[in-house]
Amino acid sequence: MQLLHGFLWLTAFWLAGDLAVQLGGLPLSPGVVGLVLLTLYFLARGRVHGTIASASQPLIMMLAMLIMPGVVGVFQVLDQIEAHWLAVLMSLTLGTLLSVASTLWLMRRLLPRNTAPPETDR
Repeated sequence: MQLLHGFLWLTAFWLAGDLAVQLGGLPLSPGVVGLVLLTLYFLARGRVHGTIASASQPLIMMLAMLIMPGVVGVFQVLDQIEAHWLAVLMSLTLGTLLSVASTLWLMRRLLPRNTAPPETDR
């Protein structure tokens, strides 16, 4: 039941993102807007709800499969991208570097720092 409750929360934020995109005429993915809304909710609340965390873990394990439709869609417009290969390459490189840097920054900021070595039982 806890897993279903978490999926309902994730679906609600995805639908809220879809509603915001439709009403606002935003040129963004509803999923991305929903994730931003979910992040703002977590920041306002100060913690991640346990049911949402437990529901998101199986999705993270299948992340490659969730990204696959977007990758396949790129091959449909490959002839249009071909004319702008340098801009696409630079965008992908910059986006990757920014993703890695922001992930590292968040990990350093949010994860607890253990300076003492772990104790071992002997």
